[in-house]
Amino acid sequence: MRGFAQKIWGLALLTMIILLAACNSEGGASGETDESGDEKIKVLTTIAQIGEPLSVIGGDRVEVESLMGPSVDPHLYNPTQSDIAKVDEAEVIFYNGLNLEVNMVKVFDSIGDSKPVLAIGDSLSEDALLDDEEGAIDPHIWFDLDLWEAALDAAVEELKAYSPDDADYFEENKTQYFAELEELKQEAEKLADIPESGRVLVTAHDAFGYFGRMHDMEVIGLQGLSTEDEIGISDINDTIAIIKEYQVPAIFVESSINSSSIEAVIEGAKSDGVDVELGGELFSDAMGSPGSEEGTYIGMYRHNINTIYDALTGGAE
Repeated sequence: MRGFAQKIWGLALLTMIILLAACNSEGGASGETDESGDEKIKVLTTIAQIGEPLSVIGGDRVEVESLMGPSVDPHLYNPTQSDIAKVDEAEVIFYNGLNLEVNMVKVFDSIGDSKPVLAIGDSLSEDALLDDEEGAIDPHIWFDLDLWEAALDAAVEELKAYSPDDADYFEENKTQYFAELEELKQEAEKLADIPESGRVLVTAHDAFGYFGRMHDMEVIGLQGLSTEDEIGISDINDTIAIIKEYQVPAIFVESSINSSSIEAVIEGAKSDGVDVELGGELFSDAMGSPGSEEGTYIGMYRHNINTIYDALTGGAE
């Protein structure tokens, strides 16, 4: 019944968006202006992992808003009525794609006929993407710094095409931002100091596959690629067995996912005579609060590096 209701609401929302787009096809809503008095480009993104870097790269030429804030799970996100106006008013829209924002794809497909809409994950080569045992593509591409750089580059090219007069400005800012990403890669090299046998990252769901591939770590997620996947007793027991085999000192909760599954693993491990600590909270599908260090893409990634390193080298405090 719940799934039927969601489909009805999604269809109604899609209809309203199409009607609004038709009504406003002759002109959009006015936005903020930059220092020269020119109107800023209204950019809408789904996740902040896209929006925050584009706000840096776009500088004072763009006004960026992300639909999904801290602790919001994009796998389960359903567009709200207030999203209708945001989608309609935006001049350029970016989303991750690769079936991350599964409940919004129809909305973006429909609005794509009237304005630029780009799934930045679709710009990547399929050979560079991970998939699970059932062939589903892993959408958490922002955890591979090289892939995310390429995806953001595709977004910047879309902005440059939309506003050619700002192309040089965007390119210069992108170059500076990508230099910061290169520095972040160097910071992440300390993960190699974790003994090879101890490079096992256990989290609530399978969001860190690209992180593991990039930093040579084994990644275990209680849930599959989507948080819609069910967690069974066998999943918990299998995870405890891995913790016992590799003597994993700490496992991690995620900011956008209920911590109960990880807590169940810790309790189950203790009942089996295995002492495993809570290593801390990682940011996976959502970033931190705006204005905080973890509310930036680079700060969020750095937080994860340091939290994982500290917990797997010295044990969680």
